[in-house]
Amino acid sequence: MTSTNLTREEAAHRARLLTVDNYDIALDLTQSDTEFSSLTTVEFTVREPGSTFIDLRAKRVDGVYLDGKNIRSEALTLDKNGYDENFGIALNDLTVGRHVLRVNAQCLYSRTGEGLHRFVDPADSQVYLYTQFETADAKRVFACFDQPDLKATYDLTVCTPSAWKVISNAPQRTTMQEDSAIHTSRIDYPLSTYLVAICAGRYHEVRSTWKGQLTHHAETPASEPTELEVPMSIFCRRSIAPHLDADRLFTETKQGFDFYHEHFGMAYPFGKYDQIFCPEYNMGAMENAGAVTIRDEYVFTSKATHYRYERRADTILHELAHMWFGDLVTMRWWDDLWLNESFATWAAALSQAEATEYDTAWVTFANVEKSWAYQQDQLPSTHPILADATDIETVEQNFDGITYAKGASVLKQLQAYVGREEFLAGVRRHFADHAWGNATFDDLLAALQTASGRDLSGWADQWLKTTGINQLSPVFEVDGDGRYTTFTVEQSGAEPGAGELRTHRIAVGLYSLIDGRVTRTKRVELDVTGASTSVDALVGLEAADIVLVNDDDLTYCLMQLDEGSLRFVADNIDKIDDPMARTLCWSAAWEATRAGTMKARDFIRLVVLGAPTETELAVLERILAQATTALRTYADPAWAEEQGRDLLADALLAGVRESGPEASLVFEQALAKAPLNDVTADYLQKVLVESDDADMRWLALAALIAYGAIADVDKHIGEQRSKDRSATGEQAALRAAAAVNTVEVKRGVFDDVVAGELSNLAARHKLEGLRYPGSAAACAPLTDPYFEVAEDVWARLSTEMALQAINGLYPSWDISPEGLARADRFLARDLPSGLRRAVSEERSRVERALRNRGVDAA
Repeated sequence: MTSTNLTREEAAHRARLLTVDNYDIALDLTQSDTEFSSLTTVEFTVREPGSTFIDLRAKRVDGVYLDGKNIRSEALTLDKNGYDENFGIALNDLTVGRHVLRVNAQCLYSRTGEGLHRFVDPADSQVYLYTQFETADAKRVFACFDQPDLKATYDLTVCTPSAWKVISNAPQRTTMQEDSAIHTSRIDYPLSTYLVAICAGRYHEVRSTWKGQLTHHAETPASEPTELEVPMSIFCRRSIAPHLDADRLFTETKQGFDFYHEHFGMAYPFGKYDQIFCPEYNMGAMENAGAVTIRDEYVFTSKATHYRYERRADTILHELAHMWFGDLVTMRWWDDLWLNESFATWAAALSQAEATEYDTAWVTFANVEKSWAYQQDQLPSTHPILADATDIETVEQNFDGITYAKGASVLKQLQAYVGREEFLAGVRRHFADHAWGNATFDDLLAALQTASGRDLSGWADQWLKTTGINQLSPVFEVDGDGRYTTFTVEQSGAEPGAGELRTHRIAVGLYSLIDGRVTRTKRVELDVTGASTSVDALVGLEAADIVLVNDDDLTYCLMQLDEGSLRFVADNIDKIDDPMARTLCWSAAWEATRAGTMKARDFIRLVVLGAPTETELAVLERILAQATTALRTYADPAWAEEQGRDLLADALLAGVRESGPEASLVFEQALAKAPLNDVTADYLQKVLVESDDADMRWLALAALIAYGAIADVDKHIGEQRSKDRSATGEQAALRAAAAVNTVEVKRGVFDDVVAGELSNLAARHKLEGLRYPGSAAACAPLTDPYFEVAEDVWARLSTEMALQAINGLYPSWDISPEGLARADRFLARDLPSGLRRAVSEERSRVERALRNRGVDAA
């Protein structure tokens, strides 16, 4: 039995053996600051005789009763410390029929964002709890069959201090006692364990109601209502409640409700819709049915860039889409995690673009999500979108850019391939056929084939079962009159991988400089198959200044600019009117820089030219970050020190001073994260004294500390903490202290992270400070210790914290052949697969940096 790392085969065996009817869960959250009692009664029905186990990760198990009989002694595996959570609770020789299991345990609060997380707000000492159960951490709170295809109903009873609220998937009934409160609720619909939520504390609440209509389509069941009303609440910590822009959040959520009810063909199924902004949250959010938990860094306590608002709206709409795709219809096993996340990512971009103020969401998608996917897909750990999820550890490694961003890109391509209305009709059929149950990608594919009339089996094999990226390139000849005599789109085999060619639905766009502006003069849409596809519609047309072979970003590929187009873009990117065309040029230039076919210094110069006129603030934020990466990682260090630092720093400062308010904030925040010079350090000194924005002061302080411009670090951090007593300020103070570029400070950060005693966000902020500009020399002595402790860290810490430590402490400052050789010696050991993957990914990034520095210096 492998309860803590459940395998697909074990899960399939359990699902064949039994069904789960109901969980009755009682939690007492009044006992102590470190642990809580968990009493679980599970009713399940055995379909065939056999043995299995139920999952539980507890400090102690006090009782196990099956059908009233105490089976604790035969059900538990004990190690030297007592209960061994790795094996769960054995249920041997089960007979056919209905059974009742009762488990009494003591469980531990988490500080890592896994299970039941406990947080004390430094601003007012209030305690806040929230659960995070995906992938398989419900077992940290109650005994359960912790796999997605064993859905059940739930009765929850939670005992808390009397002033606390409890928020869960269903409405609460509260009974006050002398110094405590009992909160009960009934989840009367079938739900997977990973989608159960429990939040508790003195949360601030704001309420509203969505009223709307369901659009009935041919696929909509006749039983579905037309008029709908859904009560909604937003919760956050009391200390940040003054900053909660609830009106805006409700508006964007309701826009999502309107859009999905127009297109999904099924009414919102969970009665109420709560959004709980939670502290020390690892991810963006989690789609617990009717009780979505969201990182409370999305409650902006200081000035926020346009991109952060857009990203927050994207997160809200992503989780809302999951109510249908993920919660109402749930994957059978984690092989289809990609589909769950990709659909929500695609749906969020679509609804943002068509139903909210963020009408250029697909431009952001092309620049942000695609970049994430391209980067992940070029690592040695690349995997097919349809991953072979053999066990939970493998699943947890695959919450990555392929699962989310490449998958969403491929769904966008599939929509273009079958047609928008046909795609949505297939989705509606999928919801109607599998509501309240579990389904697979094959089920969705069958619905899409029925709706579109196209055989999609070959498409699925091409796109979902292979790895790597195809390059699409324009190849043409031009006659003496400047017109195309031939025009083809060339496709290279997918790399890394087996070099497959795929079918792409693309648009080829021609753009030329007319009256001082670059505009599109021709667009042709077609399918590309094989190594070369002729585009006869362009033959005879006047040759363009820019050729885009993935115009409108329909497919997933590395779009190559021909030599003339790239030269023209380098001089004229600021003149391209269409934001999508412009961002595709930015993306192509950045991927060329990463590939080593464009020098890092040339990319930085391109950003210096184009950033001042970039209208898409999400894109602006991204390209400024990419320019900083190019300077610090890909540029020849000698050029970076002598010219590059001043070139970028001066451009960022000019952007701060010469842009409008929103763009100025983007430039200012980028300035505080880039290598400084004396001029920009002087500017940040003024920010530190004069700014009324706490976040900006903290960023300025960390940057100045790393630059060596702060003499008394502790004094300055103390002054900022006296102005900002919030949790955000506490974390920013950790980052600032870690930014000191001395060997002693960097070693202290290293030791703190390795020890594993930090909370998830404390570790995150210390690691951010560790790597501030100028840190390479001070971090150099940590290189050998990293490889000495990595295996122990992986074995000792939780999955979330181990990944954070292994990735965050990797010696990426050592960009040298010796550094690569050191990693190779480590990877030659017999290592756990997850650790091997994490280290090999970081090594690959350093290898790319070393190669690109050579290109830049050539």
